[in-house]
Amino acid sequence: MRKSCLSALVLSLALHAGTVWAAADATEPGLPAKADVLQALNAHPSVEAANARTDAARAEANALSQGPHEFTLTTSYLSRTVNDTSGVGNGRFDEFEAQITRPIRLPGKASLDRQIGSQGVTYAQNMAEDSRHQAALRLAQSWWDWLGAAQDASVDRQAVVNYEALLASVKRRVALRDASALEQAQALAALDAARAQSERSHGREAVARARLTAQFPKLPLPGSVPDVPVPQLPAGGLALLHDKILGRSHELAAAEALARQAEAQAARARKERTGDPSFGFRVFSEKGGMEKGAGVLFSIPFGGGYRSAVADRANAQASAVRADLQAVRLNMQETADADLVEAQTFLTAWQRARDALDAQVGALQKVRRGQQLGEISLVDVLMAERQVHDAFRAEAMARTDAMRTLTRIRIDSHALWIGDDEEPEGQGARGM
Repeated sequence: MRKSCLSALVLSLALHAGTVWAAADATEPGLPAKADVLQALNAHPSVEAANARTDAARAEANALSQGPHEFTLTTSYLSRTVNDTSGVGNGRFDEFEAQITRPIRLPGKASLDRQIGSQGVTYAQNMAEDSRHQAALRLAQSWWDWLGAAQDASVDRQAVVNYEALLASVKRRVALRDASALEQAQALAALDAARAQSERSHGREAVARARLTAQFPKLPLPGSVPDVPVPQLPAGGLALLHDKILGRSHELAAAEALARQAEAQAARARKERTGDPSFGFRVFSEKGGMEKGAGVLFSIPFGGGYRSAVADRANAQASAVRADLQAVRLNMQETADADLVEAQTFLTAWQRARDALDAQVGALQKVRRGQQLGEISLVDVLMAERQVHDAFRAEAMARTDAMRTLTRIRIDSHALWIGDDEEPEGQGARGM
């Protein structure tokens, strides 16, 4: 019996680095080029919506800076007829009046309004960056779902090739009366099972590709699916990325801006207990111009229970936002710790899966030699083939999970795609 192609597949998948696509992003093999990713993220609806909200926040800040008060012009015209006590008309007179008024913000209110607007812009900008962050995580998740499903499909296709070769070998032995019809039936059953598995995995690959394309239609995909590469530790190690997650979180920065805005809004509501005065100028003409005059106007509202209730509400909302900020800090600590533990765990799991794969291939080679010597039955060979096939699938899954977690921690730390800074040249990833 010829040597199975599985051995060659072990060497290509488990011992070597695998196919690396998009070498333009050399610090993270196996991922699409950064320019293509940025194009896809910029076109994602969630990112476009967040950018539009940032524009709205800037407009709101400008409105708050200008203030809500504007000049109000009031005019009136009257036609008056004057009669004396005898009923004899004394004449008809045109009369008019005009006044212009404008409220004035009391000291301290304008600066608070500007602070509220500024913090609103900061909040919206950070939420826009966080929307890009979340879109990047979705893209990475969908990308590795596709590559992982394609890797499973590749393993299953290779298994079909191996079982086809095994069946052909058994058929030759049956023709030479060196094997029974039962062994041929067993080999055929194993081949049919492998073909069914291959069809299912091919379908999962097609579904994963369709989902990736539907969510990110602007992301160009390669004609052939790249292999999932061997995981590599990023420069500086995982602990450094863990610390960067806490220091570069746009979600946390947005929550802090929202808390500062709520504090300013509460202070503004307290000042609003005293209403803004209005000043104006009035001119009038009565009795056809026989009486003319001009004067100034002043008015101020008296604060009551409503204004006090609004201030109390703003204070309570500020307290709620401060509590939300603490919750966000806890969530970010959880994210950083979970990313670190997952990356470490799945890297170790992949190492174990690769070791198990090497051991299974070695065992399969011994089983084949035993069958050639007539010491081991075909049933044992089929079982060994199946175990190697399962080991290939387990190694491919572990490799995909490891790459998925490495990508996630790099995105969460802003070291990939949405980075606040670029890694210095010459500090590429280290092999394990």
